[in-house]
Amino acid sequence: MIGLEVLYAIAGALFGAIALLSGLDRSNSRRWQNAAFWGLFSACFLFGSHLPNAANGVMAVGLVIVGGLGGWRRGEPQTTTVEQRQASAATHRNRLFLCALIIPVVALAGTMLFKHLTFGGVHPVDPKQATLVSLVLGIILSLAVAMPMLRARPTEPLQEGRRLFDQVGWALLLPQMLAALGAVFAAAGVGEAVGALTTAWLPEGSQLAAVVTYTLGMALFTMVMGNAFAAFPVMTAGVGLPLIVLKFGGDPAIMCAIGMLSGFCGTLMTPMAANFNLVPAALLELKDKNGVIKAQVPTALILLFANTVLMYVLVFRF
Repeated sequence: MIGLEVLYAIAGALFGAIALLSGLDRSNSRRWQNAAFWGLFSACFLFGSHLPNAANGVMAVGLVIVGGLGGWRRGEPQTTTVEQRQASAATHRNRLFLCALIIPVVALAGTMLFKHLTFGGVHPVDPKQATLVSLVLGIILSLAVAMPMLRARPTEPLQEGRRLFDQVGWALLLPQMLAALGAVFAAAGVGEAVGALTTAWLPEGSQLAAVVTYTLGMALFTMVMGNAFAAFPVMTAGVGLPLIVLKFGGDPAIMCAIGMLSGFCGTLMTPMAANFNLVPAALLELKDKNGVIKAQVPTALILLFANTVLMYVLVFRF
């Protein structure tokens, strides 16, 4: 059965190749630091499931040390020039969109198909991971179409990937790290503490107050944590499940879906979400490093209000 372990192996192999290419880049005076960073990240995917928690913790600390103590420097991969990319775009024109569209089409089709596909009563793909497997499959198929169409060398996708990874840098790890932090907070009982504080001042029997607390709390906690995945287990355990679901009988699926969208509103408004807000500003060379956040705040506030209204209207009606 194809599940997370296969996807971890693919991701580990990719980051391992990036580490190898980084180590071979003699133009980068800190190539070994780059190689160590991506090598550790590769090891997390390849061996993390088979190692004790302490070993995974050591690798995580190693990533922080290498990435946070000035050991990072962007490499200069040998890829196509700007002129070559412009000429290729002029030649292929709208056919280039085919490579990008393959990914969401395959991801959507695979998600719907793999959950129900069986051979001899056995699922070839883990139904719980159908979406992730389909996404990776879409990327592989897109690559298989793009390379012959663009006449790319075998190493070009890896070198372009290294260029992008080096530009984003340590922020690439933020979603994974913050999601893990959210799980740690939930296990430490932060959700229960938040629930006790909120129920102490919420109006008794007010569904609206519970919904506003949950959606606004998701946004605010996401702004602090930098990622909605970190805020979700805390706010859901503290407010969502005990109040909206158990006390008022709300639909948990609707609550979770709209709750996550509310958290993403917080993502749009915080520098803690560096991979979304600060890295684009750096890549675009904006004078104001918070320019992306300032442009997103009005949209985020409108969406947060809309999510709150939608949850109040829908969550208790189904």
